[in-house]
Amino acid sequence: MTALTLSTSSAATVRADAVVVGVAKGAKGVVVAPGAEAVDKAFGGKLAGVLETLGASGAEGEVTKLPAADGLKTPVVLAVGLGDAPAKGDGYAHEALRRAAGSAARALAGSKKAGFALPVEDAEAAAAVSEGALLGAYTFTAFRSNGAGNGKNGKKNDGKSAPLAEVAILGGKPRDKEFKAATERAQALAAEINRARDLINTPSNALNPKSFAAEAQAAAKEFGLKVEVLDEKALKKGGYGGLMGVGQGSEAPPRLVRIAHTHPKANKTLALVGKGITYDSGGISLKPAGHNETMKCDMSGAAAVFAAVVAAARLGLEVNVTGWLALAENMPSGSATRPGDVLTMYSGKTVEVLNTDAEGRLVLADALARASEEEPDAIVDVATLTGAMVLALGHRHFGIMANDEAFRTSIHEIAEEVGEQSWPMPMPEHLRKGMDSPVADIANMGERMGGGLVAGLFLKEFIGEGIPWAHLDIAGPAFHEGSPWGYTPKGGTGSAVRTLVRLAERTAAGDLG
Repeated sequence: MTALTLSTSSAATVRADAVVVGVAKGAKGVVVAPGAEAVDKAFGGKLAGVLETLGASGAEGEVTKLPAADGLKTPVVLAVGLGDAPAKGDGYAHEALRRAAGSAARALAGSKKAGFALPVEDAEAAAAVSEGALLGAYTFTAFRSNGAGNGKNGKKNDGKSAPLAEVAILGGKPRDKEFKAATERAQALAAEINRARDLINTPSNALNPKSFAAEAQAAAKEFGLKVEVLDEKALKKGGYGGLMGVGQGSEAPPRLVRIAHTHPKANKTLALVGKGITYDSGGISLKPAGHNETMKCDMSGAAAVFAAVVAAARLGLEVNVTGWLALAENMPSGSATRPGDVLTMYSGKTVEVLNTDAEGRLVLADALARASEEEPDAIVDVATLTGAMVLALGHRHFGIMANDEAFRTSIHEIAEEVGEQSWPMPMPEHLRKGMDSPVADIANMGERMGGGLVAGLFLKEFIGEGIPWAHLDIAGPAFHEGSPWGYTPKGGTGSAVRTLVRLAERTAAGDLG
């Protein structure tokens, strides 16, 4: 992963391949952001004018490279847009800094070192720049012949796909405890988000329930976590009908992983449950052509939960965080669950399976019921659950449903605080009737309109009485198929990890909404 340091060097004296400065859209043109004063001075106070001549406007994410002026130790100046300049006396929004740093890091792929002279007036701003740069520098090259080290026939990587090797945060006050703690947190958080991204981007022929569980076991050993893996024999014996029903059509059997961070001073427990469908063909209700190619990402919820638990351990949070990874591969075969079959779930409820492509809610139901038995203070599940949520909110927002309005509001506020876009969604009780089944306690499908809300109502049925619960449907932002932007790469994004970690931090501080 890209190295990060806090540097006392100025933008004029830092020795690097490039120095990154921020510019914004002002009322009268380009405005040079704080942190870039030394660079502007080297250009005779005319940096904004030079950039405007080159076509720069200061728009968010806009990147402009130009040769450095005399007096600078770096050969290149990279100006990155921060969007609209803030009102006088206000600072730049942390998310604007995150995105700008990410855009700059992507533009500097292949470079050894860059000095980031963006506005870092306090520790939180430094953390935002650090997060953005580390997330923006992310690349996934594990399956490229020349992606890392020596490639095929001994050919060496040409370096073009290599991430920016080192980020130096200029003006970062390395001896200040708050700055140091904030950037160390940013490094741990970025490492875990990138862990989730790696898992999501790994093709399904290299990641199945068994190998995913092995990844969790390896991380548990490294970071002192408790881990338990239930294989297909244990799942069958334990009555996990949802997991077994979804996974029985595949040669790669399902797993349920419990991975937990515990702290001796903790007095609160947070349970996180992740949907981990390592490949989703739709099962017998086969997905149509054009809808299968990215279904390796259907385990993004489990990846987010896994990463969040490891992050909690790395940060030493004074809260118990238990992650439940509901892992299965949904495949059609002679042994697969058929539409019309009835499954007996771990909770004892029976479910009529009307559509085998509504499988995520089945594996989550078992994990939610099992997590409820431990009576945590709150449960949050994360899943790429419904296309309906994408239709409702687009590709950048995830939906939040909950059985407690205050808890839903709290998670929405936390997501906004950490830079993840979300929106609170209702749980209309009248939609529950559509899941009535003539042969079972409930069907896994209901009304087509409001399908994302129906899925949430289904999950609610499996939550223990009195436990605050929230459901995050990350189907939109979990996997980005377009061009990279800000710190968001093409492919797996690690959506919801930051929200879950901040929720754990607030729970540790006694501020669980």
